Amino acid sequence: MSRLSILGEIWAFMRVRKKWWLLPIILFMVFFGAVLFLTQNAALAPFIYALF
Repeated sequence: MSRLSILGEIWAFMRVRKKWWLLPIILFMVFFGAVLFLTQNAALAPFIYALF
């Protein structure tokens, strides 16, 4: 199963069931995961720490 099909299923679920409150939660989780991924690299750590 590809990532695009998973995203499509989540989007279809939110659209059909009118669960729009899930969108900010999902976006925050994606952002937080990206920050965690970027902080693993020691060269980017000082720039990420400056944000917090």
